[in-house]
Amino acid sequence: MKLPPETALILLAAVYIGCEYGGRVSSILLNIPGDAGALMTALDGFPMAQKGMAGVALSISAWSSFVGSLIATLGLALFAPILARWALSFGPAEYFVLMVFAICCLAGMVGDRPVKTVLAALVGLLLSTVGIDSGSGVYRFTFDDVHLSDGIQFIVVVIGLFSVSEMLVMLEQSHAGQAVIKNTGRAMFNLKEMADTWWGTVRSSVLGFVIGVLTGAGATIASAITYMVEKNLTDKDGTFGTGDVRGVAAPEAANNAAAHGAFIPMLTLGVPGSGTTAVMIGALTLYNITPGPLLFEQQPDLVWGLIASMFIGNVMLLVMNIPMIGVFTRMLAVPSWLLVPAIAAVSFVGVYAVHATTFDLVLMVALGVVGWALRKLGFPMAPLILGFVLGDMMEQNLRRALSISDGHPSILFQSPVSIALWSLAACVLLVPYLLRRRSRKQR
Repeated sequence: MKLPPETALILLAAVYIGCEYGGRVSSILLNIPGDAGALMTALDGFPMAQKGMAGVALSISAWSSFVGSLIATLGLALFAPILARWALSFGPAEYFVLMVFAICCLAGMVGDRPVKTVLAALVGLLLSTVGIDSGSGVYRFTFDDVHLSDGIQFIVVVIGLFSVSEMLVMLEQSHAGQAVIKNTGRAMFNLKEMADTWWGTVRSSVLGFVIGVLTGAGATIASAITYMVEKNLTDKDGTFGTGDVRGVAAPEAANNAAAHGAFIPMLTLGVPGSGTTAVMIGALTLYNITPGPLLFEQQPDLVWGLIASMFIGNVMLLVMNIPMIGVFTRMLAVPSWLLVPAIAAVSFVGVYAVHATTFDLVLMVALGVVGWALRKLGFPMAPLILGFVLGDMMEQNLRRALSISDGHPSILFQSPVSIALWSLAACVLLVPYLLRRRSRKQR
């Protein structure tokens, strides 16, 4: 039976928002991000689980996701046309500089390892260049292997570097007689933890929503930037990255707000704000509905029905997730000799389902071993994945910007937005270094 357009759009939006909401569970419990937007959640979520605070991490992340989604939905209802016009000021050059700024933010995430962080991000950028060059059609770094002609799939990289390497770490710790994770049983955050994270959640929600409005920026950039912002604003004791509840709340609020913000360019400009909203635009075209500036006037039932469903779905997700925290945390009671094979089976099935080739399985295992070795050497995995995710978008926007300017790189420094972003990137790189140097002199 053919669904009405309102129902079809609500169905797709509910799946999209639900995926953003649920990606945090495996990040916190297993250190395996459920999606790219949950990368930053693992930085503090998994250490909290190791300390026996998995329930607190899950509950505060559910609450911050709810707040982020609520603020973003209100922003969508109130400011969609205004923000859509603002988003038009971002061209290819501005998007490229925005992604450079996100990469620079990585150096501030782990203050004592900026060099290793940047190197990990560069490795991710290198992996993103594997495959056919979209501009010239030349094969790059494929080593004449046809399986690499389409590049390395995101799911292969993230499962290899996070899931397989984490399984190796779990087996190593179990063999050494160490308890991998303990669970104290407290399933809910308390009022103090809520107060500690409240303003950070609100800040991250607003910033994530604004970043989500930018076409192609998405939840990954939003969570990375907001994590850095909260670290610089509130991390006075250097606890971010070791299991700080604020480091869980901020990226979760941001990635859910960004997911909602991606609907603004889709509805008001007819431009997809993310890959998922591109699918939604395709679904609307099947009903002969063209998203654009007149959609709010010509199809008010569709637009306001979608916004109303977001409010309802957000409440339903919170109500569904809070009672399930006890069920989720029981996963930690499973012994590693049983948990590791189960994770391996799910990981192998998920990777094989992409292209149904054994090459992806071999590549996943190889990346997992490399990831395990890098972790032993102190290299963080989250910047590597973030560099891989941003690499293709950076390259495409740089190509477009240079083609507009006939190859002159000056276009990257012309607009006020670009200049502001370059200045922020320089501050992010230099200020932590100067502060560390000053603290060493004071000692």
